[in-house]
Amino acid sequence: MSSLTYDLTLAGLSVGSAAALTGIGLIVTYRATGVLNFAHGAIAMVCAYVLRQCVVEWGWPLWLGAVVTLLFLAPAIGVLLERFVFRPLSVLGSDPAQTLVASIGLFVLLVGGAALVWGQGARDDVPELVPSDPWGQLTVALVLAAGVGSVIRWTRFGRELRAVVDDRQLAVLGGIDADRVAAAGWAFGSFTAGLTGVLLAPYVRLDPYGLPLLVMEVVAVAVAARMRSLPVAVVVALGIGVAQSQLTRLHPSGWGEPLLQAVGANLFVVALLVAALVLPRIGTRDALPRTATARVPTPQGAWIVAVVLFLLPLGFAGSDLHTSVQVPALGVILLSLVVVTGRGGQISLGQAAYAGLGALFTALLAAGRFPGLPRMPELAALAVAVVLVAPLGLLTGWPAISRRGLALALATFAVGVGVSRFVFAQPYAVSGLSLGRPAGFDGDRAYYVLELGLLSAALLAARLLRRGRTGRALAAMRDHEAGASAAGVQVPSLKLLAFVSGAALAALGGGMLGMGLRAFDAGAYDPVRGLLWFAAVVVLGADSTLGALAAAALLVGLDAGARGGVAAALVGVLAVLVGRFPGGPYEALRTATARLRPARRARLTPLGARVRRRLRPGEPESRARAVAVGATAVAGAVRPREDRSSSTSAPPAPPAGPRRLALSPHAPVSPLLTARRLHARYGGFTALDGVDLEVGSGRITAVVGPNGAGKSTLFHCLAGTLRPARGQVLLGQRDITRLAAHARTRLGISRTFQQLAVFPSLTVAENVRVGAEQGRITDPGAVERALRLLALDGPVRTVPAAGLPTGTLRRIELARALAGSPRVLLLDEPAAGLDTAEVTALSRVLKALAADGTALLVVEHDLDLVADLADVVHVMTAGRIVASGPPDRVLDALGAQETPA
Repeated sequence: MSSLTYDLTLAGLSVGSAAALTGIGLIVTYRATGVLNFAHGAIAMVCAYVLRQCVVEWGWPLWLGAVVTLLFLAPAIGVLLERFVFRPLSVLGSDPAQTLVASIGLFVLLVGGAALVWGQGARDDVPELVPSDPWGQLTVALVLAAGVGSVIRWTRFGRELRAVVDDRQLAVLGGIDADRVAAAGWAFGSFTAGLTGVLLAPYVRLDPYGLPLLVMEVVAVAVAARMRSLPVAVVVALGIGVAQSQLTRLHPSGWGEPLLQAVGANLFVVALLVAALVLPRIGTRDALPRTATARVPTPQGAWIVAVVLFLLPLGFAGSDLHTSVQVPALGVILLSLVVVTGRGGQISLGQAAYAGLGALFTALLAAGRFPGLPRMPELAALAVAVVLVAPLGLLTGWPAISRRGLALALATFAVGVGVSRFVFAQPYAVSGLSLGRPAGFDGDRAYYVLELGLLSAALLAARLLRRGRTGRALAAMRDHEAGASAAGVQVPSLKLLAFVSGAALAALGGGMLGMGLRAFDAGAYDPVRGLLWFAAVVVLGADSTLGALAAAALLVGLDAGARGGVAAALVGVLAVLVGRFPGGPYEALRTATARLRPARRARLTPLGARVRRRLRPGEPESRARAVAVGATAVAGAVRPREDRSSSTSAPPAPPAGPRRLALSPHAPVSPLLTARRLHARYGGFTALDGVDLEVGSGRITAVVGPNGAGKSTLFHCLAGTLRPARGQVLLGQRDITRLAAHARTRLGISRTFQQLAVFPSLTVAENVRVGAEQGRITDPGAVERALRLLALDGPVRTVPAAGLPTGTLRRIELARALAGSPRVLLLDEPAAGLDTAEVTALSRVLKALAADGTALLVVEHDLDLVADLADVVHVMTAGRIVASGPPDRVLDALGAQETPA
């Protein structure tokens, strides 16, 4: 027994050593560049193939092939990737989602390229660089980890690396060449990838798909080490390797045997699931709002062309028709990614799992093997399978509530790999399964007609999720999640809706694909295919249903009409270039055409101008007039009251006068929003230290102070985007301390952001409509009144918010907040980026709102504006309010002390 334990431990150390090398490479690359290299496994595979080519095919000595592969080729790959892929993305200012897509694109490109060059068959003649004795591989891993740790800790390059990790921009200002650091990080990461590949290849299946996925499964090692600690990565890798090896000793009987065997063979996958779903999330610098642009309209006639092309296969016969059967099914699967990623803005790398479950459940139901359910006809089985798989979308939807960017990508990838390994790869689940077609649709042509009908239904469902209130809420969440929550959008529920809907569509497409192939083929739903599908949808326009259909036709057509790997290689090239045209190739073509077209601005003749004035006498209305009339209309128009009479006419409100109007005996001051003893900390730093604050109804309260005083933290605690460590936030007498931001919005607390929070892909009017639809009171006229109040009711109302001037965007954000009928309005530096005329207009609107009884809290650096607006001013320093009172007294004292504002 002891001999068996020793032998299994040695075997586990061998596997763990390779996993440790992967963890070391991923961590170094991430620390130097902030990029989780999804192509790490693909680089390992390419290097293993090159070493085999040099030694086996060309007859080189092993040492020469190893030197060329590991010391020249692998680092060169890393340097080239940094220079030509990721550095341009950084220079162009692309968001982390595009960087992630580029990394996945590299994975797809290298896998497709390897399939083209070396074929898709497995190789079993890769030379051994290090003897199979695990002590050699363990020594390599430990020496490498110790060497890297010493370099990071004791050398100048290590200090530069730590500086770049802490703050890249500050490091550059300090004279550090961040590009050189990033290039070195990529070179070393690629070297470790190549070393992992050549060490593993002799003992595992070397093919373009197996080895890259195997290497990526051990990303759990780096995640468990929080992408920082090399010793932790090595210890975790060795521990999991030994534990996985020891589990092979267990042979329980009964129902638990296949499950335990699956766990024993895939313990790194279990670790990946735990690390991605349970451990505290990583990648905070990747969890940023993505850069959204105005949606590119579908070209005229494009749908007509698409319909014609999808009808053409009805005239095919033989193998051409049989191949075409796969296109509508794959189109439905890719539509699920349009819903989740394009509409909802969520990264999902596990859609292949839901597609496979749809096919598997359909086969089990049709065969009468699904537990607790009778045998069903194929079409009914497909419908029930969709219903069964849809709730499983919560597997990825639930983690998405608290994760974004890299953390969400890892969670969805982990789910996809877990389903593949523990369901699709297990004989007890898939053995002996066959899948027929529905009665009356057995032939390829008849079945293709059925697929077109199901595809049309899927397109209709995707369209319904784009239009109306739900569509606007999804677009708002995609464009700016925090802004959507502040507008009242229930972001957690909406994320779940996106993932559940996406799972249902993927299951429908997977079942269609299985019936088209007449069998359940686990390889058709491999996690690598999930990465390929994700990259294809993103590069062809994630928000475009037409792009999803084009991607389906491209993937099926290229792989059927050419050598396997062509489609993957092409999609990989496009994904690598995604930072240069984030809206898809059509947007890039349209932009290039627009730049080449000479600018010609049409002007009306005097007669045309007179005709236009007669047809549109009130458009465009000047901003000054809009603000003037808005000041008198805001009392009864922008914020309807609950006790407002049903009369169609109401007495006009008095014109906007001095702010003391709100302090008259007819409008008693009462605290509407109250903060009591708020405490907040960031790590070891105290941001709020027992802050008390009251925001009175009908008053404008201002908070000023130096940078770092805690103003923004206080603002976030009041708005609901940050929960204080201690203390209470009250709305009237109700404790709202634990309520989320969207729930507070629906109670009547609206806010604006210091960094603009508009939804670029929506028009100006749609931005405002989101606030009205999600606000405290449903009022059909609130949108028009808010647009008129902020002088946005002219032609600009139909223009997408992307690219509009800062002053206009500030007004859009304020109009959206007002359209929700707030009782409390929180304004975070509302005058930032505005010129003098715009600040004056803003001041008049805010005074009118206060005169109507709205409680306003303003955090502002412009002391002149504060002096003109505020009834009460609070001065914050070091997380405390150190002075409060009327603006003339407080600001005079502040100026005398020369306290920076």
